[in-house]
Amino acid sequence: MTQGNQNKLVLFGAGKIGRSFIGQVFSRSGYEVVFVDIDRQLIDHLNKSGQYKVIIKNPKGDQTILVTPVRGIHLTETEQVIEELAGASIAALSVGQQGMSAALPVIARSLLLRRHQYGDWPLDIIIAENMRNADQFISTELARLLPPDFPVSTLVGLVETSIGKMVPIMSQRDVENDPLQIFAESYNSLIVAKNGFKNPVPEVSFLSPKENIKAWVDRKLFIHNLGHATAAYLGFQKNPGWMFMEEVLSDSQIFDTTRQTMSQAADILIALYPDEFTRSQLEEHMDDLLERFKNKALGDTVFRVGCDLYRKLSPEDRLVAPILAAKSFNRPYDLILKALIAGISFRARDEKGRYHPSDELFFVEAEKGVDYILQNICKLRISEEQEERR
Repeated sequence: MTQGNQNKLVLFGAGKIGRSFIGQVFSRSGYEVVFVDIDRQLIDHLNKSGQYKVIIKNPKGDQTILVTPVRGIHLTETEQVIEELAGASIAALSVGQQGMSAALPVIARSLLLRRHQYGDWPLDIIIAENMRNADQFISTELARLLPPDFPVSTLVGLVETSIGKMVPIMSQRDVENDPLQIFAESYNSLIVAKNGFKNPVPEVSFLSPKENIKAWVDRKLFIHNLGHATAAYLGFQKNPGWMFMEEVLSDSQIFDTTRQTMSQAADILIALYPDEFTRSQLEEHMDDLLERFKNKALGDTVFRVGCDLYRKLSPEDRLVAPILAAKSFNRPYDLILKALIAGISFRARDEKGRYHPSDELFFVEAEKGVDYILQNICKLRISEEQEERR
């Protein structure tokens, strides 16, 4: 059977990473990008304009990338989404874990139509989510949604990624000036699981296929996410008036402590993946990250980096996951624990003086004490952490 459009990406999620990174990278390699999203106004703007701007924020001046051609479909226009996806050369997910419950049933229905129209032509799905073991989660969900005899393992390529691009929260004024434009840093390396593809790896600039994607997902979590959160939490603890990450990291004490904490996590990462990373590679990566974190032009806020505490202080995330790994390999984690405890008292607000919605519930629980959060949210053994804090 004839295959569908060989240069079309259907991308679930027209948010920050979807527009600034995934859509931009594929568009620059000649792909038409079709966004699927629940934001009706955003979809209407995309269809009216057929393009959008990614503003790269550099200390030496801004650079503008025009992303075109693009279209949008509202997620509720189910039949159109299913038809578009059935004939697409590749798909991507950038909706967050909560958004998957709406996207995956539509993808499952489209897979059935795709097989009917095109036979056993696999669909590769790039999973642009900061989520450990995302491929296993999605595979299980699709198997549940599809008929028992549908060969998910052969007709669906679940391509995990390590998303390292930083995209700040834009001010209300910037959004009003152009609701489609998106600010981002210049970093553009899209690390993907080489073995996740069922079709040949697409020839897309900035794509960086890796054999052991689990190691690279953990590198993002243990070094990038951990370092960013550490700086935000220690910064707020020292001066709640600091709004921007460049202010925090201009403080030499916080800069040094953040780097030491990242270094402690790097030792844990090497213990986990001794054949994947060297100490010198991770040292270079840490120094590059700290310079990127300090990018004043990016305007990244302490609020954005630190908020959403239920997620960021959870067992699978940036601070607790390295601690649990450290316990397994009998490695020190005292600096990471200090950053975690600082996170429990994090109370930064956005530009309008608001907290992240779920954080207000977290604050209520945090009134029960640090040990309560460590045990019930972080799922750590209190006796061990009390000993570590002495």
